[in-house]
Amino acid sequence: MVNGPDQIFVERSGTLHLTNRRFVDDGHVMRIIEKIIAPLGRRLDESTPMVDARLPDGSRVNAIIPPISIIGPCLTIRKFAADPLTADDLVSFGTFSETMRVFLEGCVKARMNIIVSGGTGSGKTTTLNVLSSMIPSDERIVTVEDAAELQLRQEHVITLESRPPNLEGKGEVTIRDLVRNCLRMRPDRIVVGECRGGEALDMLQAMNTGHDGSLTTVHSNSPRDTMARIETLVMMANANLPSRAIREQISSAVDLVIHQERLRDGSRRLEYVTEVQRMEGDAIVLQDLFVYKREGISPDGKIIGRHVACGVRPLFMERLESEGVSLGWEIFEQT
Repeated sequence: MVNGPDQIFVERSGTLHLTNRRFVDDGHVMRIIEKIIAPLGRRLDESTPMVDARLPDGSRVNAIIPPISIIGPCLTIRKFAADPLTADDLVSFGTFSETMRVFLEGCVKARMNIIVSGGTGSGKTTTLNVLSSMIPSDERIVTVEDAAELQLRQEHVITLESRPPNLEGKGEVTIRDLVRNCLRMRPDRIVVGECRGGEALDMLQAMNTGHDGSLTTVHSNSPRDTMARIETLVMMANANLPSRAIREQISSAVDLVIHQERLRDGSRRLEYVTEVQRMEGDAIVLQDLFVYKREGISPDGKIIGRHVACGVRPLFMERLESEGVSLGWEIFEQT
């Protein structure tokens, strides 16, 4: 993270550290930014003072310059591991427990529609990548992203990436355009990197019209907020649907919400695994299946906690069993 010529931060283990490096002046930063984005066919000037792009190695780069940025040119590069993290890695990191891994793998194989929610930097994309890796290798997967970040190892994967408008304001291809198009590509699974606009409506319709097993992420602060956030995103599609109709679509389409957070010590944890059950009146009923229980802070500032089951068997248990996924009742016993 380059904040003008005098401040360069790096993130290590989820926390930010100020380095002792600096640039000579604003012009030095601008030249570096130009060298990074020129091969990508992008430009940065007063008419287009912001750019967001993907580097050849899959890293995300964002740059913003004066007069929009008061402190000078700012550059943010988000790098990803060359070898994507696996479910075993996340279990060893404490992101989720072994019991939760078995449950989530069963849900993916049984074609449950899953939304991964959380704030920026909470690890949603990493978790989505791990969930996607659990999809059987004989299925046709179509991924839709703003900037291609998912690293799927299955054989039959089609990766679609949105495109910004050119200098004349033409040629834009949005996430919503791509979601609509991938429905015509005979997908077994649709994986949308992030729903942040009207594509949420198309995603819900896909989930409700035979494209079971779809996966996506949404920015929100809790599973309950996720429901409200999706409703707001659907309204952005200008479909003029009443709120109750939208909520009915959500409750029938979405099976599971996985909420992830980056904690104060920089660690990332699945805070909630929540089932979306049904409508009662005008509200969607949610039921937590697993939660992260915080128990204190260690002397070195690390948050101590553990994942616990809530003692509730999900309503879709019979559906899991009909799909050949056998999970013992004991994994849901309250601990």
